[in-house]
Amino acid sequence: MLPFRVVDRVKFIVERQLVKGAGFQLVVVGVFIGLISLIGGLLVVPQGGEFDDPGSAIWWAFLRLTDPGYLGDDVGTWQRFVSTLLTISGYVVFMGTLVAILTRWLIAKMADLERGLTPVILKNHVVVLGWTNQTLPLLSELLGSSGRMRRFLQKHDIQKLNLVVLSEEASAAQVHELRNEPGIGRRARQIILRSGLAIQPEALHRVACLDAAAVIVPSAAYEVGSLISSDVETVKALLSIAAQARQYQAPLPYVVAEIQDIRKLPVVERAYPGAVEVVAGNATISRLMVQNVLHPGLSEVYNELLTAGEGNELFIRGGESIEGMTLGELAAERPGAVVLGLLRKCEPGWEVQLAASSATPIKIEDRVVMMARDYSETDADSKTQSLPQISRGEARRVVRGEGLEGRRILLLGWNRRVPSLMAEFASYGPAQPVIDIVSVVPISEREHALRRYAVGKPLENCGHIEADYMVEEELRRINPAGYDTIMLLSSDRLASGEEADARTMVGYLQLEDILAESPGRPQLIMELSDPDNRQLLYGHQSEMLISPMILSHILAQVALRRELRVVLDELFTAGGAEIRFQSPEDYPLPASADFHVLEKVLATQGEVALGVLRATADSRGRHLMMNPPRRQYLDLQSGDRLVVLGQS
Repeated sequence: MLPFRVVDRVKFIVERQLVKGAGFQLVVVGVFIGLISLIGGLLVVPQGGEFDDPGSAIWWAFLRLTDPGYLGDDVGTWQRFVSTLLTISGYVVFMGTLVAILTRWLIAKMADLERGLTPVILKNHVVVLGWTNQTLPLLSELLGSSGRMRRFLQKHDIQKLNLVVLSEEASAAQVHELRNEPGIGRRARQIILRSGLAIQPEALHRVACLDAAAVIVPSAAYEVGSLISSDVETVKALLSIAAQARQYQAPLPYVVAEIQDIRKLPVVERAYPGAVEVVAGNATISRLMVQNVLHPGLSEVYNELLTAGEGNELFIRGGESIEGMTLGELAAERPGAVVLGLLRKCEPGWEVQLAASSATPIKIEDRVVMMARDYSETDADSKTQSLPQISRGEARRVVRGEGLEGRRILLLGWNRRVPSLMAEFASYGPAQPVIDIVSVVPISEREHALRRYAVGKPLENCGHIEADYMVEEELRRINPAGYDTIMLLSSDRLASGEEADARTMVGYLQLEDILAESPGRPQLIMELSDPDNRQLLYGHQSEMLISPMILSHILAQVALRRELRVVLDELFTAGGAEIRFQSPEDYPLPASADFHVLEKVLATQGEVALGVLRATADSRGRHLMMNPPRRQYLDLQSGDRLVVLGQS
């Protein structure tokens, strides 16, 4: 064994002290300053003169070391030489090293604060666990829901909404994104970022989950084949919140959790014994896509009702102030809103009665479902003239899924949502379409995923084609013009939503070139992952669904009004109420009908009029006109369709 040198030992000891932090570094610098002062003082002691004792000489050396202004007071060559060396050492050791240590310490402390490692001291705030492509539209939706937000603040007795976001690594770049988001802007001050993962108990404590009014758990993105999926992280987060509540003997907060695999719903309910609403992300988007296939053009309705911005939204009002009224009387007193039905309390939840009879009385524990442009329109207004009451009987039921049987559908692309989409098609029973799936993913892998997901009877008429729709020759061989519907799916195998959408949009433009050569044109449905790309395809002829925006809206609104989830489930699942299109020729409408007359005519069939889908777009490129003024003449043209809420 080789012996250690003295120099190495000294270096090692100094290094171990320096790595202990700024306090120990300052101690080491102080020791060096003391040694230099001692050596400098001892060097000038033999001269005698003004130095009565060694202490005075050491003090003289310390003053020259720390302040170069004393340099001109020295007398004698040797004293000036030593003083110069001390002054130079002072620049290096005292000023340079000391300033460097303090600067590094301050920067490190500021960086720690920016990372968001300090627990928040808030109550009745809203927590969002995760920074994903849904986070920005989700925050924008929460901040933009003025009416619902006022009720939420009153319910929890707070003056201002505070939002806390848990991100894997909080940074200044995320703050910049918040300030640049159109729906947030200056209100980014209400958003607090904290670092950590939803599966870390200390991170959940950092965002004060137990003191929150609502906790939102959006699904995170994971690589294909990863053993940790977004649903695993969601369940782990719920288990951690429940464990912390038991540890501190605190009540469980209300949670809105998104899961991708709807089969995990029982697991989530077992993991969290408190109030929880589960939004099945894959199943929800799959239902919207199938509804779009059944009713071409329905994406405009969903994009208006389920995304933030101009247009109408679904609102739910309590029965406290309208107890004893009927749905017909309520609709007459709310001319700016469309009364869709009500929720009636039952065990274990709510009974949904959409398109209910106008004679249905409202009880104090009921919840009334309305569609309006703003929450204020669902309130009574003495200045607004009431409408004549409309009598609506029992709803006329139609066969749901009619027109789906034998329909040829081409799916371009593959993502984790496809098995859920196939299951949704299969849920319509005998009325099943013929589907071909085109993807570069191996057929064996696709079939394995479909078999694993299948619950009940799988879809029978499903074929697979292994090809890349980005290659024009391969796409032409498939003959897309021979299908009734073409669906372009956003890939989840790419690094970001921007890359996935770039591939989808290039595929769409290439598909348009091929379809332009054919006399017939199939229905086109395009799914995008990044909300920022919604304006790129100006004048496109496809129906567009932006999955993160829709899911963000649902998560935000369910967090503010819990009962909204059962309404959306009723609208988007097989059976029950549904939004559909009807031809004006199916009803005895007069030549010049306004929207109130349309409501009255449809009410005789037990249906609710929601608006009109124009065959020709307006100046803004919109075809949909939802909830127009009651006395506005509709001026229906050939090809226009009525937007109707009915029963199936």
